[in-house]
Amino acid sequence: MTDALAITRLPRAFDPSLGDEARALMPDLPQEMGELVAGTAGSSPYLKGLIEREKGWLPEALEQPDQALANVMAAARDLPPDQLKPGLRQAKRRLALLTALADIAGAWPLEKVTAALTDFGALAADVAAKAEIAALIRRKKLPGMTEDDVENAAGLVILAMGKMGAHELNYSSDIDLIVLFDETLFDPDDFYEARQGMVQATRNFCATLSDKTADGYVFRTDLRLRPDPAVTPVCMAMEAAERYYESLGRTWERAAYIKARPCAGDLVAGQRFLDSLRPFVWRRHLDFAAIQDAHDMRLRIRENKGTGGSLSIPGHDMKLGQGGIREIEFFTQTRQLIAGGRDADLRVRGTVPGLAALASKGWVPQDVTDKLTDHYRAHREVEHRIQMIHDAQTHKVPKTPDGIERVACLMGISGAELMQDLTNRLTEVHELTEGFFAPGQSQPPAPVQDVEFDKKILARWTTYPALRSQRGARIFERLRPELLSRLAKTAKPDEALMALDGFLAGLPAGVQLFSLFEANPHLIDLLVDIVGTSHALASHLSRNASVFDAVIGGSFFTDWPGQEALQAELAQALSEETDYETQLDLARRWCKEWHFRIGVHHLRGLIDGAQAGQQYAELAQSVIAAVLPHVTENFARKHGPAPGRGAAILGMGSLGAGRINSQSDLDMIVIYDPLDQEMSDGPRPLATRTYYARFTQALITALSAPMSQGRLYEVDMRLRPSGNQGPVATSWASFTNYQQNEAWVWEHLALTRAHVVAGDAGLAEDIETFRAEFLSRPREQAKVLREVAEMRARLAAAKAPAGIWDAKNGPGRLMDIELMAETGALLAGSAQRDVSSGLDGAVAAGLLDVAQAQSLKECYDLCWSVQCAARLLSGKVIEADKIGEGGTAFLCRATGFEQVEALQAALQDSYTTAADLIGSVIKGGEDGAQH
Repeated sequence: MTDALAITRLPRAFDPSLGDEARALMPDLPQEMGELVAGTAGSSPYLKGLIEREKGWLPEALEQPDQALANVMAAARDLPPDQLKPGLRQAKRRLALLTALADIAGAWPLEKVTAALTDFGALAADVAAKAEIAALIRRKKLPGMTEDDVENAAGLVILAMGKMGAHELNYSSDIDLIVLFDETLFDPDDFYEARQGMVQATRNFCATLSDKTADGYVFRTDLRLRPDPAVTPVCMAMEAAERYYESLGRTWERAAYIKARPCAGDLVAGQRFLDSLRPFVWRRHLDFAAIQDAHDMRLRIRENKGTGGSLSIPGHDMKLGQGGIREIEFFTQTRQLIAGGRDADLRVRGTVPGLAALASKGWVPQDVTDKLTDHYRAHREVEHRIQMIHDAQTHKVPKTPDGIERVACLMGISGAELMQDLTNRLTEVHELTEGFFAPGQSQPPAPVQDVEFDKKILARWTTYPALRSQRGARIFERLRPELLSRLAKTAKPDEALMALDGFLAGLPAGVQLFSLFEANPHLIDLLVDIVGTSHALASHLSRNASVFDAVIGGSFFTDWPGQEALQAELAQALSEETDYETQLDLARRWCKEWHFRIGVHHLRGLIDGAQAGQQYAELAQSVIAAVLPHVTENFARKHGPAPGRGAAILGMGSLGAGRINSQSDLDMIVIYDPLDQEMSDGPRPLATRTYYARFTQALITALSAPMSQGRLYEVDMRLRPSGNQGPVATSWASFTNYQQNEAWVWEHLALTRAHVVAGDAGLAEDIETFRAEFLSRPREQAKVLREVAEMRARLAAAKAPAGIWDAKNGPGRLMDIELMAETGALLAGSAQRDVSSGLDGAVAAGLLDVAQAQSLKECYDLCWSVQCAARLLSGKVIEADKIGEGGTAFLCRATGFEQVEALQAALQDSYTTAADLIGSVIKGGEDGAQH
């Protein structure tokens, strides 16, 4: 099948008798082509004029339309400067005629038609702009520029906006452009002269495109999307534009930049500028406040353009009216703005690709996407037919029956069919999108009997920072009835109110969070659950409300992915950032979201304390492993690559054992192997020992320094050889020598829980091999027990338990049982790190029998459940009479008890049982050794 047949394979329902008129106009055309051309001419005075002007070119073009399109583009690109105006106008006529006939015949889909129009718009802008730049350079009006700079337009950047940016240009569209220039290419002293030249070039190339001559025009150009167009020049410096968006940019401008792309001039500088705007356009949090902004814009458009009111097809605006193109675009772009900051896959320019991306990520149901995509394409087809009739920049359906019939004829249907189809489509689009922007106002919740909240607390809310802005207060007032209704349904409404009050008081801002709740009311239940249960989690939320974003992502309540998947996810995210501080802030934000998720899962009973402890540890290990390469790379930029094999991070204590709680700090040792290198090789070389000492400090800073997103973890290095007196980083040779010849028994006990969590793989393997071999060596049991007894006494003297709910410190509690497990592992020569295996080691070493070990395991599990729950509730030792009913219920649920009194009694029994058992084992071991 030839191209000519392809373009006429779906002839529209034109009257066949029109073929005679076509043959009179162009007698050499085959009958089918003649019917297409004549039918088009009969319906569109504008296209009829084009056919008459281009009748010598058209027959051959219709034979090979794709080649004709390529020829038009190539000819326009090669136009000499003195032929630009007439040449571009002829090219536009031919392009317009060819795309119209291919569109009407159904040979080219919508995307090919709009792409052809858009690509020609970019080509015309590029040719016209570079011609002006070349003229300015010849006249010495651009300081420092030569003919070689014409290729990149001497730094002139032309950004395509709107439909032009998205390759969606319509048939008679103007083109929205923002024109900038790269001021860094000019000497600062020449800035004003350069800007003057760029402004002149912009005005001139726009005139080349938009001036009407005897040959017509190319494109109407619109430069009003630039920053503050009433007071700024038509061409701005990139730096000035960037400052504007950072300080004054509005939501509609963010939406406009979704479709922005460099289309002409200096494409590299244009992309660099768009990259610099990424934080402005794509917010890192879920931006549900954009919904209200977009809704307000829609209302303003309806008011200004008079497109509100009931639906009436004659005269209806297909772009701005009810159910029109703009509603589909706003729906898509607003959804992209909400989530695109967190998901780069949503940052696509086109409306149809944008809908597809949103559906693939679960932000829009697939059936809604399919319907809106179909309606969008149909709307654009109608829009094109309307514009084809008179080459008019209009989107309105004709008001007269004759006008409607003309549009219908170009679509191959009757006027009645067109009216009915538009009614159905516009109505469905409006129904699908209106609920998103302006959901029906739900009725205020019915007042709950016997609940009267403290009016003094309610009154002071308006004084909190989060409600001081007019916008924040307005959104909160809409939320308030729902909040109070759900508070009233809690076990103790007054307690829940006080907890919510504390949460609101700690919020630094409210618009984004309140918008999030308004768009996702189910989150209110989670908020009430958290603030009514966990003071620590609620305080964390006040400072880091954006972690709620993670709940909306869709996978918040799925199973734990595991350390390997977590580490890969964070590593990938960090690799996409180039700035070191940005990487560290990203790691903090990412970690907080996963930390929050573990806490919520624990709070809601989806995981128990043991699972939470493991997940917190895997999260910490993932963070260390993913951040370490970036710390290494950043440090190496100044001081060169790490000498020798580099470093490994040895996790100690709970981190090494793979179980920490929500408030744990991280016990670590940094071990390095310099091999035979004495200095680093870099811009500022350092002696090996100094290098690794400073590197370790850089790592500690990366993990623990407070930044805009807070801190990752507190780091504790006191378990390194010689404690606080020793160097912060230990060489591999020093570490092995110290453990074998100088370390105390308590340091050997600590080694039983050590685990390499990050660093050089070879060094990590050597460390583990040494640890396993060293622990397997026989030891004098009496000496070990004697030192354990002394250590136990020192711990008891140094830190007495802070009451019954302090499950960590004191005889028979967590640290005491862990000490017993470490002792068992050391005397049994076991390389296993967990408490249960250590207690089994104590059985193997003859310190415990199986029943005693099982009893200690049960005591430990209860202590851990209390400790993990308590840290989530308050961040410190809890007081049962101050954690509220929600906290008490969670504490009982987390430990498997019905009543807190029963839990308290069981804890006391556990402490006594474990303390007596451990004490008798250690004393018995010493006594036995003496005999």
